[in-house]
Amino acid sequence: MPAEGESLIMEKIVLRWGGLAGMLGGVIFVFSIVVLVGLAPPPATTTALVMSYPDHRAAITLGDALYVAAVILWVPLFLALFRALRGTSLAPGLFGSGLAIMGLVSDSVGALPPVAFSRISDLYHAPGATPVDQATLVLLWQATQGIFNETDTMGFVFMNLGIIVLGLAMLKAPSFGKIFGGVSVVLGVAGLSGISLFAVDSVSFAPFAILAFMVFPLLFGWKVYRLSKAA
Repeated sequence: MPAEGESLIMEKIVLRWGGLAGMLGGVIFVFSIVVLVGLAPPPATTTALVMSYPDHRAAITLGDALYVAAVILWVPLFLALFRALRGTSLAPGLFGSGLAIMGLVSDSVGALPPVAFSRISDLYHAPGATPVDQATLVLLWQATQGIFNETDTMGFVFMNLGIIVLGLAMLKAPSFGKIFGGVSVVLGVAGLSGISLFAVDSVSFAPFAILAFMVFPLLFGWKVYRLSKAA
């Protein structure tokens, strides 16, 4: 088979699986939120959270595992976007995808907090734990959560910067055009605005997380999948 034909087949495969992975990641993200909010609603205070953690450990672990799966599935989507854009916008397509994947790597660092929090919870609920020990462990929990919030914040910043750059690349790509390019830029700018105004663990930040983690992968995953049909 000619090399050109092989390249076309490979492009179709990359676009198809990248698009499907992105959409599936968006759906899984929704399920992760449903599990975390529905089965393990966060208490009002950190002390209450530490105290009730053993009762919700399984649900929290499941919800976070679903989030990890979503993060992994978004990587093929950004690789597929680069593949789709490299013919018309090589540099911005490469830089945008790289920034977005860098953001996903940062998000993945804190994607399984039960690894750290389960140990703190075990120490808090240990038979010999004194009130002073428990108060110290609550502070340790807060400090650990602060570290995870930092990685999540920077991950969200890098990812949305990547979405903006990809949107600019799409403006010059006939297969995406001004509509999809403009939507990508708007979503990225909205995400950066949200993270600038609200903390990553704030309820007010939730709509911006939905735009980046659900709307973008579903919309652009569908678009990339459609491109695989037309390639």
